[in-house]
Amino acid sequence: RKRTVTTTAPANAAPRPFVLGLLAAFAAIWTALALAPWYRQDWLLENMLVFAALPLLAWGYRTLPFTRGTYACLFVFLVLHAIGAHYTYSEVPYDRAFEAVTGASINALLGWERNHYDRMVHFLYGVLVTPAAIEILQARATPRGLWRWLLPVCFMMSHSVLYEMIEWLAAEVFGGDLGQAYLGTQGDVWDAQKDSLLATAGSVASVILCTPWIRRGLPFAAGTRGAN
Repeated sequence: RKRTVTTTAPANAAPRPFVLGLLAAFAAIWTALALAPWYRQDWLLENMLVFAALPLLAWGYRTLPFTRGTYACLFVFLVLHAIGAHYTYSEVPYDRAFEAVTGASINALLGWERNHYDRMVHFLYGVLVTPAAIEILQARATPRGLWRWLLPVCFMMSHSVLYEMIEWLAAEVFGGDLGQAYLGTQGDVWDAQKDSLLATAGSVASVILCTPWIRRGLPFAAGTRGAN
């Protein structure tokens, strides 16, 4: 008897119009931010992530579609990354924008002496990308017991370390102002370690927030199996 495996989209997978709407919104924002970035070469390096991620997400929608919430989280992260790429992460004028709205400097209020946009995005990387990691693991390598919480965090930690290694290699290859702009340490010798820690903290926060869905095993399923 021949055994076959068929895969169907999970009932709670995001519908195509929702995903296309997010894609169109991101394309509009990305295009606006691509017109006159502060440093074109750094913008190109930063957007290697986007050039790799979007084809993977398009392919993934056909083979392993995420839920609405997960796609929304990925959309927010990619928009934040596009903003960082436009200005370079170390020069995003968030403090000036905050002061224009509130009349106060958030850096002065919190006692910050450096631009912390990169720190925020590393933390939010952990928060916003972890739901995708949870759904991928649930669909393709379903963990049990405590591993349902630990594996997504470990998965995200590995990505964070890999990204820091890529940053270091790029800085070594390109060197000079471009390498420093891409690395974005702002003189902090512990920048890579702090960024990895924040991404891990964000991932831990995310799995805690997702606990109700994790306990139910997430209603996401890789598909249905049948034999004939």
